Amino acid sequence: MLIKLVVFLIVFGGAFYLANAGYPMLEEFLKHWHQGRIDKITPRLDEMFLDIPLKKIIMLDILAPLGCGVLGLIITHSLLISAGFLVGGLIIPFLVIKNMEARRKNKFSAQLVDGLTILSSSLKAGLSLQQSIEVLVEEMPPPIGQEFSLVLRQMQMGVSLEEAMYSLKKRMRLDELDIMVTAIMVARESGGDLTVTFAQLIHTIQERNKLVSRVSALTAQGKLQGIIMSILPILFGLFVYKINPKFFEVFFTDGLGKMLFYYAIVSEILGIFFIRKLSKVDI
Repeated sequence: MLIKLVVFLIVFGGAFYLANAGYPMLEEFLKHWHQGRIDKITPRLDEMFLDIPLKKIIMLDILAPLGCGVLGLIITHSLLISAGFLVGGLIIPFLVIKNMEARRKNKFSAQLVDGLTILSSSLKAGLSLQQSIEVLVEEMPPPIGQEFSLVLRQMQMGVSLEEAMYSLKKRMRLDELDIMVTAIMVARESGGDLTVTFAQLIHTIQERNKLVSRVSALTAQGKLQGIIMSILPILFGLFVYKINPKFFEVFFTDGLGKMLFYYAIVSEILGIFFIRKLSKVDI
């Protein structure tokens, strides 16, 4: 009995010492890791002119994985699966930001024709290109008004029009904007009429938007089928696990069962990837 007590105290003392020695290192690692995630999120929010307090960003980055982990535990009652939910929740903030960026780019693209029309009308009225951009900033709502406002501020601070426009193209990454910037630069270097260039750009972008809308309508059914086929196996597995948890015991206890379980997960991920690729048409 005395020997067992001594062994227990030695093991407990060793574990306590290791935990006490390793905790500061773990805390420092987690601090740097979390700060790296925040440093990746905040510049993308700044590019979208979103002034979100740092506390809210940190809360979202912490609560998203925790919420997914708790949800997985409530649904499956399995620590292993809930841990997978928790890890999956780490990408939620980035998915939210990516969705916000995509919506902002689509809105910018929809406003581009109206913005070009304002620029063309202002140039016809005798204004310079910088004055025309000022009119666009005053007349157009965000996001195009915000983006050209930044271009205008850069020009007022001494940045050349070429550098300001290329910065705008780098921020938005749209084919229509790429065409617009290239046309403006070529017209300025060759001495062409910008009003004629803008008129041709408006026609080109309008025709391209028509083609994009038509392709989107034709591929909508395939995208919907892909979403349904991607979600269906997951929902079916959760439904069966909820009704009869013992049905999945073989996947966690047997070696072959574990192999098949991992194979199913990898196959599901690959299936989602290929469905998204096949249902996406680049124009």
